[in-house]
Amino acid sequence: MSVRKRKWATASGEAREAWIVDYSDHEGDRCIKTFAKKRDADAFAAIATVEISQGIHTPASKTITVAEAGEDWIKTAEANHLERTTIDEYRRHLDLHIVPRLGRTKLADLSVPMVRAFEDALLADKRSQSLVRKIRVSLGSIIADAQERGHVSRNVVRELRSRRKRGKEKRAERRQKGKLRVGADIPAPTEIRALIEATEEGQFQALFLVGIFVGLRASELRGLRWEDVDLKKRELHVVQRANIHGDIGSPKSEAGHRTVPITPKLAAVLTKWKLASKKSDLGVVFSTRTGAVLDHANLMQRSWWPLQLKAGVTKPVLDESGRPKCDEDGRPMVQAKYSGLHCWRHFFASWCINRVADGGLELPAKVVQARLGHSSITVTMDTYGHLFPGGDDSERLADAEGKLWGQG
Repeated sequence: MSVRKRKWATASGEAREAWIVDYSDHEGDRCIKTFAKKRDADAFAAIATVEISQGIHTPASKTITVAEAGEDWIKTAEANHLERTTIDEYRRHLDLHIVPRLGRTKLADLSVPMVRAFEDALLADKRSQSLVRKIRVSLGSIIADAQERGHVSRNVVRELRSRRKRGKEKRAERRQKGKLRVGADIPAPTEIRALIEATEEGQFQALFLVGIFVGLRASELRGLRWEDVDLKKRELHVVQRANIHGDIGSPKSEAGHRTVPITPKLAAVLTKWKLASKKSDLGVVFSTRTGAVLDHANLMQRSWWPLQLKAGVTKPVLDESGRPKCDEDGRPMVQAKYSGLHCWRHFFASWCINRVADGGLELPAKVVQARLGHSSITVTMDTYGHLFPGGDDSERLADAEGKLWGQG
Protein backbone atom coordinates (compact mmCIF):
# COMPACT_ATOMS: atom_id res chain seq x y z
CA MET A 1 0.00 0.00 0.00
CA SER A 2 1.43 3.36 -1.00
CA VAL A 3 0.48 6.97 -0.30
CA ARG A 4 1.83 9.41 -2.86
CA LYS A 5 1.28 12.94 -4.05
CA ARG A 6 -0.02 13.50 -7.57
CA LYS A 7 0.26 16.80 -9.44
CA TRP A 8 -1.33 17.78 -12.74
CA ALA A 9 -2.60 20.74 -14.70
CA THR A 10 -6.11 21.36 -15.95
CA ALA A 11 -6.94 22.20 -19.57
CA SER A 12 -6.75 25.87 -18.65
CA GLY A 13 -3.29 25.44 -17.16
CA GLU A 14 -4.35 25.57 -13.53
CA ALA A 15 -2.11 23.52 -11.23
CA ARG A 16 -3.81 20.81 -9.15
CA GLU A 17 -2.60 18.23 -6.64
CA ALA A 18 -4.03 15.39 -4.56
CA TRP A 19 -2.94 12.49 -2.39
CA ILE A 20 -3.40 9.00 -3.78
CA VAL A 21 -3.71 5.78 -1.83
CA ASP A 22 -2.76 2.92 -4.16
CA TYR A 23 -3.34 -0.57 -2.80
CA SER A 24 -4.67 -4.09 -3.44
CA ASP A 25 -7.66 -5.38 -1.52
CA HIS A 26 -7.90 -8.82 0.11
CA GLU A 27 -9.05 -10.28 -3.24
CA GLY A 28 -5.94 -8.98 -4.99
CA ASP A 29 -7.73 -6.29 -7.00
CA ARG A 30 -5.96 -2.95 -7.39
CA CYS A 31 -7.76 0.01 -5.79
CA ILE A 32 -7.07 3.74 -5.86
CA LYS A 33 -8.58 6.36 -3.58
CA THR A 34 -7.95 10.11 -3.77
CA PHE A 35 -7.79 12.64 -0.92
CA ALA A 36 -7.28 16.37 -0.74
CA LYS A 37 -5.10 16.17 2.39
CA LYS A 38 -2.23 13.85 3.27
CA ARG A 39 -3.50 13.25 6.81
CA ASP A 40 -6.80 11.92 5.44
CA ALA A 41 -4.95 9.66 3.03
CA ASP A 42 -2.70 8.35 5.82
CA ALA A 43 -5.71 7.71 8.09
CA PHE A 44 -7.51 5.78 5.35
CA ALA A 45 -4.37 3.75 4.57
CA ALA A 46 -3.96 2.78 8.22
CA ILE A 47 -7.57 1.63 8.54
CA ALA A 48 -7.59 -0.12 5.16
CA THR A 49 -4.42 -2.03 6.04
CA VAL A 50 -6.04 -3.50 9.15
CA GLU A 51 -9.33 -4.27 7.36
CA ILE A 52 -7.54 -5.98 4.48
CA SER A 53 -5.58 -8.15 6.91
CA GLN A 54 -8.87 -9.16 8.51
CA GLY A 55 -10.53 -9.75 5.14
CA ILE A 56 -13.33 -7.26 5.76
CA HIS A 57 -12.30 -4.29 3.61
CA THR A 58 -14.77 -3.09 0.98
CA PRO A 59 -13.37 -0.63 -1.61
CA ALA A 60 -15.62 2.25 -2.62
CA SER A 61 -15.59 0.95 -6.20
CA LYS A 62 -17.19 -2.31 -5.05
CA THR A 63 -19.79 -0.89 -2.72
CA ILE A 64 -23.24 0.59 -3.33
CA THR A 65 -24.86 3.91 -2.47
CA VAL A 66 -26.87 4.65 0.65
CA ALA A 67 -30.02 4.91 -1.49
CA GLU A 68 -29.44 1.43 -2.98
CA ALA A 69 -28.71 -0.03 0.44
CA GLY A 70 -31.90 1.61 1.73
CA GLU A 71 -33.99 -0.18 -0.87
CA ASP A 72 -32.37 -3.50 0.09
CA TRP A 73 -33.19 -2.73 3.72
CA ILE A 74 -36.87 -2.13 2.91
CA LYS A 75 -36.97 -5.44 1.02
CA THR A 76 -35.50 -7.18 4.07
CA ALA A 77 -38.19 -5.65 6.29
CA GLU A 78 -40.90 -6.82 3.89
CA ALA A 79 -39.38 -10.31 3.70
CA ASN A 80 -39.40 -10.48 7.51
CA HIS A 81 -43.12 -9.60 7.46
CA LEU A 82 -42.80 -6.54 9.66
CA GLU A 83 -46.00 -4.57 10.26
CA ARG A 84 -47.09 -2.22 7.50
CA THR A 85 -46.94 0.74 9.85
CA THR A 86 -43.31 -0.07 10.67
CA ILE A 87 -42.35 -0.40 7.00
CA ASP A 88 -44.20 2.84 6.22
CA GLU A 89 -42.17 4.63 8.89
CA TYR A 90 -38.95 3.17 7.48
CA ARG A 91 -39.95 4.36 4.02
CA ARG A 92 -40.59 7.91 5.29
CA HIS A 93 -37.19 8.01 6.99
CA LEU A 94 -35.51 6.81 3.80
CA ASP A 95 -37.34 8.92 1.22
CA LEU A 96 -37.83 12.16 3.16
CA HIS A 97 -34.61 12.42 5.14
CA ILE A 98 -31.85 9.93 4.32
CA VAL A 99 -31.88 9.80 0.49
CA PRO A 100 -32.12 13.59 -0.08
CA ARG A 101 -28.95 14.18 1.98
CA LEU A 102 -26.92 10.95 1.77
CA GLY A 103 -28.52 8.95 -1.03
CA ARG A 104 -25.70 9.29 -3.59
CA THR A 105 -22.93 8.66 -1.06
CA LYS A 106 -21.14 5.31 -1.34
CA LEU A 107 -21.37 3.28 1.86
CA ALA A 108 -17.59 2.96 2.00
CA ASP A 109 -17.27 6.75 1.91
CA LEU A 110 -19.54 7.32 4.90
CA SER A 111 -17.74 8.57 8.00
CA VAL A 112 -18.61 9.49 11.57
CA PRO A 113 -18.27 13.25 10.82
CA MET A 114 -20.65 12.85 7.85
CA VAL A 115 -23.28 11.18 10.02
CA ARG A 116 -22.87 13.89 12.65
CA ALA A 117 -23.27 16.58 9.99
CA PHE A 118 -26.38 14.74 8.76
CA GLU A 119 -27.87 14.90 12.28
CA ASP A 120 -27.00 18.58 12.62
CA ALA A 121 -28.71 19.33 9.29
CA LEU A 122 -31.89 17.58 10.44
CA LEU A 123 -31.92 19.53 13.70
CA ALA A 124 -31.32 22.77 11.79
CA ASP A 125 -34.44 21.95 9.75
CA LYS A 126 -36.44 21.95 13.03
CA ARG A 127 -36.73 18.17 13.27
CA SER A 128 -37.28 17.04 16.85
CA GLN A 129 -34.58 15.25 18.84
CA SER A 130 -36.83 12.19 18.96
CA LEU A 131 -37.31 12.09 15.18
CA VAL A 132 -33.60 12.64 14.51
CA ARG A 133 -32.75 9.72 16.81
CA LYS A 134 -35.22 7.46 14.98
CA ILE A 135 -33.83 8.47 11.59
CA ARG A 136 -30.28 7.79 12.77
CA VAL A 137 -31.33 4.35 14.02
CA SER A 138 -32.82 3.65 10.58
CA LEU A 139 -29.56 4.72 8.92
CA GLY A 140 -27.64 2.39 11.22
CA SER A 141 -30.00 -0.46 10.34
CA ILE A 142 -29.49 0.22 6.62
CA ILE A 143 -25.72 -0.05 7.03
CA ALA A 144 -26.05 -3.16 9.21
CA ASP A 145 -28.15 -4.83 6.51
CA ALA A 146 -25.54 -3.84 3.91
CA GLN A 147 -22.80 -5.30 6.13
CA GLU A 148 -24.54 -8.67 6.11
CA ARG A 149 -24.73 -8.47 2.31
CA GLY A 150 -20.98 -7.74 2.09
CA HIS A 151 -21.34 -4.20 0.72
CA VAL A 152 -19.48 -2.44 3.53
CA SER A 153 -17.19 -3.42 6.41
CA ARG A 154 -17.86 -0.67 8.97
CA ASN A 155 -21.03 0.70 10.50
CA VAL A 156 -20.15 4.33 11.21
CA VAL A 157 -23.47 4.94 12.93
CA ARG A 158 -22.59 2.33 15.55
CA GLU A 159 -19.22 4.04 16.01
CA LEU A 160 -21.00 7.35 16.53
CA ARG A 161 -23.30 5.84 19.11
CA SER A 162 -20.41 4.21 21.03
CA ARG A 163 -18.90 7.62 21.66
CA ARG A 164 -21.97 8.93 23.40
CA LYS A 165 -22.95 8.52 27.01
CA ARG A 166 -25.62 5.89 27.46
CA GLY A 167 -29.05 7.40 28.05
CA LYS A 168 -27.85 10.98 27.53
CA GLU A 169 -30.00 11.57 24.45
CA LYS A 170 -33.14 10.12 26.00
CA ARG A 171 -32.70 12.35 29.04
CA ALA A 172 -32.29 15.34 26.73
CA GLU A 173 -35.49 14.37 24.90
CA ARG A 174 -37.40 14.13 28.18
CA ARG A 175 -36.13 17.55 29.21
CA GLN A 176 -37.22 18.96 25.86
CA LYS A 177 -40.69 17.44 26.06
CA GLY A 178 -41.18 18.17 29.75
CA LYS A 179 -43.46 16.29 32.10
CA LEU A 180 -47.08 15.54 31.25
CA ARG A 181 -49.32 18.19 32.77
CA VAL A 182 -52.95 17.98 33.86
CA GLY A 183 -54.96 20.46 31.83
CA ALA A 184 -52.36 20.53 29.04
CA ASP A 185 -51.53 16.93 28.14
CA ILE A 186 -53.93 15.15 30.50
CA PRO A 187 -57.62 16.12 30.66
CA ALA A 188 -58.55 17.43 34.11
CA PRO A 189 -61.33 15.62 36.05
CA THR A 190 -63.64 18.62 35.52
CA GLU A 191 -63.07 18.38 31.76
CA ILE A 192 -63.74 14.64 31.79
CA ARG A 193 -67.03 15.22 33.62
CA ALA A 194 -68.05 17.84 31.05
CA LEU A 195 -67.16 15.47 28.21
CA ILE A 196 -69.11 12.58 29.74
CA GLU A 197 -72.17 14.81 30.14
CA ALA A 198 -71.87 15.98 26.53
CA THR A 199 -71.67 12.50 24.99
CA GLU A 200 -74.79 10.96 23.48
CA GLU A 201 -75.73 7.30 23.72
CA GLY A 202 -74.16 5.21 20.99
CA GLN A 203 -70.90 3.86 19.72
CA PHE A 204 -68.65 6.83 20.40
CA GLN A 205 -69.91 7.20 23.96
CA ALA A 206 -69.01 3.56 24.66
CA LEU A 207 -65.65 3.96 22.90
CA PHE A 208 -64.81 7.13 24.84
CA LEU A 209 -65.75 5.60 28.20
CA VAL A 210 -63.65 2.49 27.55
CA GLY A 211 -60.76 4.80 26.65
CA ILE A 212 -60.85 6.83 29.87
CA PHE A 213 -61.89 4.07 32.30
CA VAL A 214 -59.84 1.16 30.91
CA GLY A 215 -56.90 3.02 29.36
CA LEU A 216 -56.59 1.08 26.13
CA ARG A 217 -54.39 2.38 23.36
CA ALA A 218 -56.29 3.70 20.33
CA SER A 219 -55.19 0.65 18.32
CA GLU A 220 -56.41 -1.67 21.10
CA LEU A 221 -59.77 0.13 21.24
CA ARG A 222 -60.25 -0.26 17.50
CA GLY A 223 -59.27 -3.94 17.61
CA LEU A 224 -61.33 -4.86 20.69
CA ARG A 225 -63.68 -7.85 20.15
CA TRP A 226 -66.92 -8.68 21.97
CA GLU A 227 -65.56 -12.11 22.83
CA ASP A 228 -62.84 -10.37 24.85
CA VAL A 229 -65.33 -8.38 26.94
CA ASP A 230 -66.76 -10.31 29.91
CA LEU A 231 -69.72 -8.24 31.07
CA LYS A 232 -70.67 -10.68 33.83
CA LYS A 233 -67.23 -10.67 35.46
CA ARG A 234 -66.82 -7.01 34.48
CA GLU A 235 -63.39 -7.41 32.93
CA LEU A 236 -61.84 -6.81 29.55
CA HIS A 237 -59.10 -8.90 27.90
CA VAL A 238 -56.61 -7.20 25.58
CA VAL A 239 -55.41 -9.77 23.05
CA GLN A 240 -55.22 -7.86 19.75
CA ARG A 241 -55.08 -4.42 18.17
CA ALA A 242 -55.76 -2.78 14.80
CA ASN A 243 -53.00 -0.69 13.23
CA ILE A 244 -53.54 2.54 11.30
CA HIS A 245 -54.31 0.53 8.14
CA GLY A 246 -56.98 -1.52 9.94
CA ASP A 247 -54.87 -4.67 9.97
CA ILE A 248 -55.47 -6.87 13.03
CA GLY A 249 -52.42 -8.04 14.97
CA SER A 250 -51.03 -8.77 18.42
CA PRO A 251 -50.54 -6.07 21.09
CA LYS A 252 -47.35 -4.01 21.07
CA SER A 253 -45.52 -6.31 23.48
CA GLU A 254 -45.98 -9.38 25.64
CA ALA A 255 -47.07 -7.09 28.47
CA GLY A 256 -49.78 -5.72 26.18
CA HIS A 257 -51.70 -8.97 26.68
CA ARG A 258 -53.59 -8.16 29.87
CA THR A 259 -56.89 -8.25 31.72
CA VAL A 260 -58.34 -4.99 33.03
CA PRO A 261 -61.43 -4.58 35.27
CA ILE A 262 -64.27 -2.37 34.09
CA THR A 263 -66.57 -0.24 36.24
CA PRO A 264 -70.28 -1.05 36.81
CA LYS A 265 -71.51 1.98 34.86
CA LEU A 266 -69.19 1.22 31.96
CA ALA A 267 -70.43 -2.38 31.94
CA ALA A 268 -74.00 -1.06 31.72
CA VAL A 269 -73.09 1.23 28.80
CA LEU A 270 -71.37 -1.63 26.97
CA THR A 271 -74.34 -3.92 27.58
CA LYS A 272 -76.67 -1.35 26.05
CA TRP A 273 -74.31 -0.80 23.12
CA LYS A 274 -74.02 -4.54 22.49
CA LEU A 275 -77.79 -4.80 22.14
CA ALA A 276 -77.97 -1.79 19.82
CA SER A 277 -74.91 -2.44 17.64
CA LYS A 278 -74.78 -4.35 14.39
CA LYS A 279 -72.77 -7.54 14.30
CA SER A 280 -69.39 -7.13 12.60
CA ASP A 281 -67.77 -9.92 10.60
CA LEU A 282 -64.59 -9.12 12.51
CA GLY A 283 -66.43 -9.38 15.81
CA VAL A 284 -65.10 -6.00 16.93
CA VAL A 285 -66.96 -3.90 19.49
CA PHE A 286 -66.60 -0.67 17.50
CA SER A 287 -66.88 -0.70 13.72
CA THR A 288 -68.01 1.23 10.65
CA ARG A 289 -71.46 0.74 9.12
CA THR A 290 -69.97 -1.95 6.90
CA GLY A 291 -68.43 -3.78 9.85
CA ALA A 292 -64.84 -2.67 9.16
CA VAL A 293 -62.33 -1.36 11.69
CA LEU A 294 -62.84 2.32 12.57
CA ASP A 295 -60.45 4.80 10.94
CA HIS A 296 -58.24 6.55 13.49
CA ALA A 297 -58.29 9.95 11.73
CA ASN A 298 -62.06 9.85 11.28
CA LEU A 299 -62.52 9.15 14.99
CA MET A 300 -60.68 12.33 15.85
CA GLN A 301 -62.11 14.60 13.18
CA ARG A 302 -65.75 13.44 13.23
CA SER A 303 -66.23 12.53 16.88
CA TRP A 304 -63.50 13.51 19.32
CA TRP A 305 -62.93 17.12 18.27
CA PRO A 306 -66.66 17.93 17.89
CA LEU A 307 -67.32 16.46 21.36
CA GLN A 308 -64.75 18.79 22.90
CA LEU A 309 -66.28 21.80 21.19
CA LYS A 310 -69.71 20.77 22.45
CA ALA A 311 -68.42 20.28 26.01
CA GLY A 312 -66.46 23.55 26.03
CA VAL A 313 -63.10 21.80 26.35
CA THR A 314 -61.31 24.18 24.01
CA LYS A 315 -58.30 26.40 23.55
CA PRO A 316 -57.91 29.59 21.49
CA VAL A 317 -56.80 29.50 17.88
CA LEU A 318 -53.56 31.48 17.60
CA ASP A 319 -52.11 33.40 14.69
CA GLU A 320 -48.49 33.22 13.53
CA SER A 321 -47.40 35.67 16.24
CA GLY A 322 -49.07 33.60 18.95
CA ARG A 323 -52.02 35.94 19.54
CA PRO A 324 -55.66 34.73 19.69
CA LYS A 325 -57.51 34.95 16.39
CA CYS A 326 -61.06 36.26 15.96
CA ASP A 327 -63.70 35.49 13.35
CA GLU A 328 -65.36 38.02 11.04
CA ASP A 329 -67.71 39.06 13.84
CA GLY A 330 -64.84 39.69 16.25
CA ARG A 331 -65.52 36.64 18.39
CA PRO A 332 -62.51 34.63 19.65
CA MET A 333 -61.90 31.49 17.63
CA VAL A 334 -61.48 28.23 19.54
CA GLN A 335 -60.52 24.65 18.71
CA ALA A 336 -60.52 21.28 20.44
CA LYS A 337 -58.04 21.36 23.33
CA TYR A 338 -56.71 17.80 22.97
CA SER A 339 -55.79 16.76 19.45
CA GLY A 340 -55.22 13.00 19.76
CA LEU A 341 -56.84 10.05 21.49
CA HIS A 342 -53.82 9.19 23.63
CA CYS A 343 -54.89 11.76 26.23
CA TRP A 344 -57.64 9.28 27.24
CA ARG A 345 -54.93 6.83 28.22
CA HIS A 346 -53.06 9.60 30.06
CA PHE A 347 -56.21 10.39 32.04
CA PHE A 348 -56.72 6.73 32.93
CA ALA A 349 -53.13 6.55 34.20
CA SER A 350 -53.59 9.69 36.32
CA TRP A 351 -56.92 8.34 37.66
CA CYS A 352 -55.19 5.11 38.72
CA ILE A 353 -52.39 7.07 40.39
CA ASN A 354 -54.30 9.89 42.13
CA ARG A 355 -55.19 9.60 45.82
CA VAL A 356 -58.60 8.26 46.81
CA ALA A 357 -59.24 11.57 48.59
CA ASP A 358 -58.83 13.33 45.22
CA GLY A 359 -61.16 10.94 43.37
CA GLY A 360 -58.48 8.52 42.17
CA LEU A 361 -57.73 4.86 42.78
CA GLU A 362 -54.30 5.32 44.44
CA LEU A 363 -52.93 2.10 42.95
CA PRO A 364 -49.33 0.90 43.41
CA ALA A 365 -46.96 1.57 40.52
CA LYS A 366 -46.71 -2.12 39.53
CA VAL A 367 -50.50 -2.38 39.27
CA VAL A 368 -50.60 0.77 37.12
CA GLN A 369 -47.93 -0.76 34.88
CA ALA A 370 -49.96 -3.95 34.48
CA ARG A 371 -53.18 -2.11 33.65
CA LEU A 372 -51.48 0.09 31.08
CA GLY A 373 -49.67 -2.89 29.53
CA HIS A 374 -46.24 -1.26 29.77
CA SER A 375 -43.28 -3.53 29.03
CA SER A 376 -41.46 -2.41 32.19
CA ILE A 377 -41.99 -0.36 35.35
CA THR A 378 -39.34 2.02 34.00
CA VAL A 379 -41.68 3.08 31.18
CA THR A 380 -44.48 3.73 33.68
CA MET A 381 -42.32 5.73 36.08
CA ASP A 382 -40.58 7.71 33.33
CA THR A 383 -43.95 8.74 31.93
CA TYR A 384 -46.12 9.11 35.01
CA GLY A 385 -43.78 8.97 38.02
CA HIS A 386 -44.25 12.67 38.81
CA LEU A 387 -48.00 12.11 39.25
CA PHE A 388 -47.62 9.75 42.18
CA PRO A 389 -48.47 11.57 45.43
CA GLY A 390 -45.55 12.47 47.63
CA GLY A 391 -45.72 12.47 51.42
CA ASP A 392 -45.73 15.72 53.36
CA ASP A 393 -42.75 15.34 55.67
CA SER A 394 -42.46 19.01 56.71
CA GLU A 395 -43.29 18.27 60.36
CA ARG A 396 -40.71 15.46 60.52
CA LEU A 397 -38.12 17.72 58.90
CA ALA A 398 -38.77 20.44 61.49
CA ASP A 399 -38.51 17.93 64.33
CA ALA A 400 -35.25 16.48 63.00
CA GLU A 401 -33.81 19.96 62.49
CA GLY A 402 -34.67 20.87 66.08
CA LYS A 403 -32.79 17.83 67.40
CA LEU A 404 -29.69 18.77 65.42
CA TRP A 405 -29.88 22.31 66.80
CA GLY A 406 -30.20 20.95 70.33
CA GLN A 407 -33.83 21.94 70.69
CA GLY A 408 -35.30 18.40 70.77
